Amino acid sequence: MKIALIGYGKMGKAIEEIAVAKGHEIVLTIDMQNSHEFTQAAIQNADVAIEFTGPHSAFENVKKCIEFGIPVVSGSTGWLDNFAAIEKLCNEKKGCLIYSSNYSIGVNLFFEINKQLAKLMEPYEQYDVAMTEIHHTEKKDAPSGTAISLAEQILANLSRKNKWVNAASSSANDLIIHSERIDPAPGTHTVTYTSPIDTIEITHTAHTRKGFASGAILAAEFANKKSGIFNMKHVLGL
Repeated sequence: MKIALIGYGKMGKAIEEIAVAKGHEIVLTIDMQNSHEFTQAAIQNADVAIEFTGPHSAFENVKKCIEFGIPVVSGSTGWLDNFAAIEKLCNEKKGCLIYSSNYSIGVNLFFEINKQLAKLMEPYEQYDVAMTEIHHTEKKDAPSGTAISLAEQILANLSRKNKWVNAASSSANDLIIHSERIDPAPGTHTVTYTSPIDTIEITHTAHTRKGFASGAILAAEFANKKSGIFNMKHVLGL
C-alpha cells in the first residue's frame, strides 16, 4: 500500500517506521516546511493518506484529501466543530474518512470499558466521577481528544452529569477533566469514581507512540478502496 503522510512530526515518523516494516511505501510526506507541495498531482500516487497535524490545519488537510479522491485517516484533535462540513463533503464526493481521537487498540478497548462502567454506576449516586489526562508538554490541545471522547461517553450514560469542564467547578453536575502536561508522557487517561467509602478507578497508560502508529496503519489498511465515514470501532469490529 502506498501512503501519504500529512504531518511529519513524532507521530508521522513513528507511523513511517512501522508502515515500512510492514512492507508499505511512503510516497509523500507533508509538513509545515513543505505544505505548498500538498497538491492533487503530488498525492495521486497514494492509496491512502494518514493525517496527524494540529487543530488549526487538520480541517483543510482532511478537506483536501477528500477533494483529491484520497481516503484519509485523521488523528488530529481540536477541529471537530467543522466535522459536519467534512461529513457533507465526504458524502458528496463518495470519499472515505476514518477519524478517531486515538488509534491505540488498547485505548479503543478502554473506551468500551469506560462506557460499560458508566452504565453500571448510573444507579449509584453516592459515587462522583472525575477524570485526569496527562500528556507531554508539546501537546497542543487540552483536554486531549481522547479525554473528550471518554467524557462524552460518560455523559451519555450517567444522567447526573450534564457537561464536562476543564477547570475546577463547584457544580455537582459538571464532569471535571484535570489536564497535566509533563514530559515525556505519551498519554495517561484515568477515570475515577469516588464515594465516601471507596474508590473505583480505571486507567490507560501509553508507554510509547507505537500503539497509536500501529492502529493508524491498521485503519489505513481498512480504509483502502472504501467510501464512507468510519471510526476505530469499525476497524476493530467492536
